[in-house]
This record gives sequence, C-alpha cells and structure tokens, in this order.
Amino acid sequence: MNTHATFAVRVNAYLDYRRRAGFALKIEGWQLEHFARFADHLGHQGPLTVKLAQQWASATKRPNALTAGRRIEALRPFARYCAQFDPATEIPTRGLFGPTHRRLTPHIYTDAEICALLEACAHLHPPGGLRGTCCATLFGLIASTGLRTSEAVGLQRPDVDLEHGILHIRHTKFGKSRWVPLHSSTIKALWNYVHERDREPLAATTEDFFVFDYGRPTTTRSLEYAFRLLRQRLQWRSRGGHPVPRIYDLRHTFACHNLERWYAQGLDIDGHILALSTYLGHAKITDTYWYLTATPDLLAKAAERVEQRQGGGL
Repeated sequence: MNTHATFAVRVNAYLDYRRRAGFALKIEGWQLEHFARFADHLGHQGPLTVKLAQQWASATKRPNALTAGRRIEALRPFARYCAQFDPATEIPTRGLFGPTHRRLTPHIYTDAEICALLEACAHLHPPGGLRGTCCATLFGLIASTGLRTSEAVGLQRPDVDLEHGILHIRHTKFGKSRWVPLHSSTIKALWNYVHERDREPLAATTEDFFVFDYGRPTTTRSLEYAFRLLRQRLQWRSRGGHPVPRIYDLRHTFACHNLERWYAQGLDIDGHILALSTYLGHAKITDTYWYLTATPDLLAKAAERVEQRQGGGL
C-alpha cells in the first residue's frame, strides 16, 4: 500500500482485504469511511496518529466518551494494518476514552406479554392476511429459540427442516453456521405457518421461508415496523434500561428464562451455560455469562447459589 495515498484509498484497501477474508464489516466499514473523509478533509498528510484519531473520535454533534471510545475501537485494527506498511503509524491504546461498551438491563417479557404480542398480530393490516400470521410465527420463533432477528428473517426454505425439527442458521453475526433444535410446540407453529403461506400462490414459489402478502420477503426493517405498531397497541412500558421494549429482548428473555429454570432445578449452571452459548451463537462464553447479572432475579439466584456453596456465610 502506498503510504502517501489518501486515507480513502487506505481504508478501501483495508476493507477489501478484510472482506475477502470473510468479514462483513458493515458498521465498522461505515465508520472507517467516515474517518477517511474526515482525515482527508483536514488535509492530513503522513501516517495515522493518535492526535488524528482523537480529533475524529471527538468530532460528533453530541460528544461523549462512550461514542468516542467505540470510534477508537473501530480504528485500532485499521491502524495495525497501516503499521505493516508505515512503521510511523501510531496505534491508539484501548480504553483511550474509557469503557467502550455499556450493557443496559433488558426488558424480560412475561409469558402473558408474549401471548398478548402473538395475539395482537391478528390486527396487522391487511385483516386476515399473511402478514399477521408471519409476524406471530416469527415473534414466537425468536421467543422460543433466542434467534437474532436477522437470523430468523433470513431463513430460506432449505434451512428449515420440520421433519427433523431443526434449523440451519447460515448467516450469523460472526460468520459461523450452527444447527438449532426446535421444541415440539415450535415445530407445530411453523407447520401451521407453512400451510397458511403456501396457500397464497405468490408466496408458495419464493425461496424465503418468511414472507408477507403477495410473496414479499420479510425483512428486519419490516418486522421492526410491525413490532412498533404492536407495541403501541399494547401500550407497553420498558422495565429495562432501554427506552422501549425491543424484539431483541425476546432473545434476552429466552436466555434468562433458561437460566432461571436451571437454578430452580438445582442444575450445574457452568455445565449448561456452554450449551446455551453454542445454541445462541455467541462468539464468547463471557457474553452468555452476562445474563447471570442481566436481571435482579437472576442476580439474586446467583448470589443465593454462592451462599449455599459457602455454607451460608462468608
């Protein structure tokens, strides 16, 4: 790479290199392209420096340490790449602006809330259309498996094996495919959806598993829009750290309910949490352990288990 090239050229070369290796880099790519425009607009010459990184990280409409820290986190791999060609490159230190992640308490749905959500789907437009059935099935699938929204809406017909009760998740957040076994009640709900879907001629010929009326493939955006309408209808208020309940909280709910059940049954959490981590498609088991402190109930159960192991005292 030419060390005298503009940062736009350097960033494009880096993104091309990483994407050819299989990394999507959607958000990171957007951030680095923004950095390149910023640096080139300043007329910065020479290697990437910590001063330049700090300037860009702080150049937001509402500067805050969390946003700046995340920008630095996105910039560090690019800086290491540049250092291969220009030893004068300065790599910003991790935590330059403090912590880069803040995990807010999720909204853990009750069984009654989930049932109300699925029933409310019948009110989606058009009345009696496939959209309501599709949304209810998707929300139920996410609640019963903990799938990410993108994983659920991205399913293709060959990915769903209802004869054997298993899903093949191909397009995951970290690029790793996995198999997801299904509960019998989930299999039944999916069969019901399939029968409804394939009665509509335009939907019956699509490769997408989840479709709306007229064979339109379901997207994350369209599902989010439907959820916002239903949330308003149900007049939900958040019990977590986010402003409103989210579809993603169904995934949190699945994980937390499993942990609560294992605690109630007196099972070995360490032994089961690895399986849960694999089932959820987490890249690190520490991401799954976070659920132990995600809610006050789970935190209390964890503390109680520790106290029992210590004989009731410190």
